[in-house]
Amino acid sequence: MTRVEQFEEHRRLLFSIAYRLLGSVGEAEDAVQETWLRWDASGVEPASPRAYLSTIVTRVALDVLRSARVRREQYPGPWFPEPLLEDPYEEPERAAELADSLSTAALLLLERLSPLERAVFVLHDVFGFGFDDVADTVGRTEAACRQLASRARRHMAEGRPRFEADRHASAALAARFFDALRLGDVDALREVLAADVQMVADGGGKGVLFGKGRFYGLDAVARVLAAMVELFGAVGGTFRVEEINGGPGAVLTDAAGRVGGAISLEIADGQIQAIRSVTNPDKLGHLGPVLEDGQAYLHEAMRRRREG
Repeated sequence: MTRVEQFEEHRRLLFSIAYRLLGSVGEAEDAVQETWLRWDASGVEPASPRAYLSTIVTRVALDVLRSARVRREQYPGPWFPEPLLEDPYEEPERAAELADSLSTAALLLLERLSPLERAVFVLHDVFGFGFDDVADTVGRTEAACRQLASRARRHMAEGRPRFEADRHASAALAARFFDALRLGDVDALREVLAADVQMVADGGGKGVLFGKGRFYGLDAVARVLAAMVELFGAVGGTFRVEEINGGPGAVLTDAAGRVGGAISLEIADGQIQAIRSVTNPDKLGHLGPVLEDGQAYLHEAMRRRREG
């Protein structure tokens, strides 16, 4: 097998590791490409290409993550990971860990960890690398990595919300939500939303579809949702139901098919507990052509509604 073939064999794994570390599709793809360039330039023929390439991509991602922390601290408004429609890497024996670590809620919890805690947790607990390989990757002893993993697990467990374990029940509830959303039916929305539901938008100071900032409580969220869908639909906007980061969600598009945002739902106890949207156009390019000026789009929608 040639070096190129070996790399392509592991490309999906490398992307999945980088995405969980960075929360960005574009940055993960760049990290994978940098991994190839470093391996190609090194001339190394490792005994385990999987371990060797995973080490490189993790180190590249850690460098990016450390530099990105300052940018994220200065980010306008809430920061969410870029929506991912499908995880390219499949490993049946670790399917549960892979799916759980991909959720928006889990990625936000990973954001709270230090870069080293995050790397150790992702490599060991999610992808099943031994502590010997993890130690070589992050430049720490195995004992230190075990402590980092233990600390990371504790932080993840403390912040993890309850989720609906039954995927069929979650899908059915999500279908009811999206049906009500299409109709702008406030009463039907109230039936599926938790009393303390929250809706939070990551617009990056640019995106405005589906609200700006945060809304809390059943009445406020139901009214805002219905109003936004009415405006969005007034100019031909629609949404298609998709899995977003392994859970129920939807992608919003305008009449020309340009992507204006993605929303994801968190479901527990038979109700929708949280609605998160990403409308920052900088985070949507991997989903298709992007609606760059959501503000102008909504102004046009409001004008049309006033006129008719």
